[in-house]
Amino acid sequence: MMTIFEIEKPINELESAIAELRQLALEKGLDRSREIAELEAQRERLLRQIFEHLSAWDKVLLARHPKRPYALDYIRLMCESFMELHGDRLGFDDPAIVAGLGKMGGYKLVIVGQQKGRDLKERQQRNFGMAKPEGYRKAMRMFRLAEKFRLPVLTLVDTPAADPGVESESRGISESIAQSMLTLFELTVPTIAVIIGEGGSGGAIALAATNRVLMLEYAIYSVIPPEGCAAILYRDPNKAPQAAEALKLTADRALELGLIDGIIPEPLGAAHRDPQTTALSIRAAVLQQLETLSQLSPEELREQRYQRFRNIGVFQTAQ
Repeated sequence: MMTIFEIEKPINELESAIAELRQLALEKGLDRSREIAELEAQRERLLRQIFEHLSAWDKVLLARHPKRPYALDYIRLMCESFMELHGDRLGFDDPAIVAGLGKMGGYKLVIVGQQKGRDLKERQQRNFGMAKPEGYRKAMRMFRLAEKFRLPVLTLVDTPAADPGVESESRGISESIAQSMLTLFELTVPTIAVIIGEGGSGGAIALAATNRVLMLEYAIYSVIPPEGCAAILYRDPNKAPQAAEALKLTADRALELGLIDGIIPEPLGAAHRDPQTTALSIRAAVLQQLETLSQLSPEELREQRYQRFRNIGVFQTAQ
C-alpha cells in the first residue's frame, strides 16, 4: 500500500534541489535563476501529473497528512483577532476542541474547531483530535453564547472520530454528540461548517449540523474510517483503499450526494504546501456564505437547516 510520502518523494527531491541551488546562489553570489526556474517548472508538471490521478485512498492520506494545517493554523491566518475560551463550566476542559470569539472580515463570530496536535506530545494532550464529552459540552456552551449575543457560528471539522474510550462512554459521549447536534439545529443564527481534514463519524457531525457544510478539496467525510470499514466488511484492514472507494468519502462524491454545499479548492500540491492561500480561500468562502445567510430571518435559518438535513438521502427514481 503506497503512502502519501512515497507519492510525494520525487516532488520532495526536486524541492530539496531547488533549496540547495538557492542557498548556493546566496552564498556564492551566483546567478542560478535559470536552473531554479527549470526545476520549479518540472516540479509543477509533476505535481499536476500526480494530483490529476489521485485515488480516494490518496485523498484519505492527504487529509491525514502530518503537515496539513489544523484549526488553529487557519484561525490565525483567517481572523483579524481571536480570543480562545476554555472549559465546559462543569469542571472539565478538553484540548481536542478549541473554541473562542473571533473577528473576520467585519463579522464577529463564534469559532469552534477540532485540533489534532502537531507533535507527539501535543497529539497525546489533544487526544489526536478525538473529543470527549466535555469537549462537545464546551462546544455547546459556545453555541449558546452565539445564540445569546446573536453571533454567527463557524466550525472547523477535523477528527477521525469522537473518543471511543471507556471513560468517555461512561460519561455519556453518545448523549453529548446528540445534544451538540440538537443545539446546532435549534440555533437562530447563521451556522457554517468547514471540513478541513478528516470528517469522521459522529465526532464530525456533532459540529457539522449547520446551515452550510463546505469541504476542502482533499478533505474526507465518512461514517467510518476506511480501515474500520475494511475490517468489518472485508475482514481485512489492508483493504482500506478498496473501502475508501466504496465509502464515497471524497469532497466531489459528498457534493454529488448532497451531503455538502460546496468544495473549497486547495493549492496545487494540497493545503500543506500553501496554508496561507488555503486559509484565504476558506475565508472567502465563509464570508460569502455569511453574506447570504445574514439575509435570512431567525426562523428561516432554523427551517433551512432542518430541511437541509431532512432531504439528505432522499432520492427520486425515474418512471
